[in-house]
Amino acid sequence: MARSRDYGAGKRRSGDSPQSRRLRGLARLLDSSIPLPGGYRIGLDGLIGLIPGVGDAIGASFSTYIILEAARMGASRTTLLRMVGNVLIDTIVGAVPILGDLFDFAWKANQRNMALLDGALEQGPAGGTPQQRLGFVGIVLLIALVVLIAVGVYLFIKLLLAIAAAIGGG
Repeated sequence: MARSRDYGAGKRRSGDSPQSRRLRGLARLLDSSIPLPGGYRIGLDGLIGLIPGVGDAIGASFSTYIILEAARMGASRTTLLRMVGNVLIDTIVGAVPILGDLFDFAWKANQRNMALLDGALEQGPAGGTPQQRLGFVGIVLLIALVVLIAVGVYLFIKLLLAIAAAIGGG
C-alpha cells in the first residue's frame, strides 16, 4: 500500500471559513486521522467500511454530507459531479471484500473532495443559488442510488443463478 497523501487536509488558506475548516476536519477524521507505523495514515471511513453489508453505505453517507455542504458553499456543478464520482468509486470498489477494504484505506475520497472544493472556492462561487446546486446534487445522488441498486439486484440474481446451477449440477 502506498504512503497516504494529504489532499489538502490541515493546510491553512487565507480566507478559510469556519465551515471549510469543519469540513476539512471531518475529511481528515474519515480519511487519515489514525497514524500507523511506516508513515501511513488511515481514517474512520476505512474502518467503518470493514462492517459487512452496511459499512460502505455508512461511509458514503458521511461523504455525502461534505458534498452537500460544498453545494451550499458555492462549488460548481462540475466540481460537485467530480466529488460524487470520488464517493461512488470509494463506495463501489470498497464493497469488494478484502481488496475493496484495502482500497478504502488508500483512496481517501473525502480529502480528494476537499482539495476539489478548495480549488473551486478559490475561483469564486459558481452560478445559481445554493438551492439550485443542492437540487442538482440531490438528482445526481438519486440517479447514482438507483444505478447502485440496479447493479446490486443484477449481481444478486446472478449469484442466485450460480448457486442454483451449482446445486442442480452437483
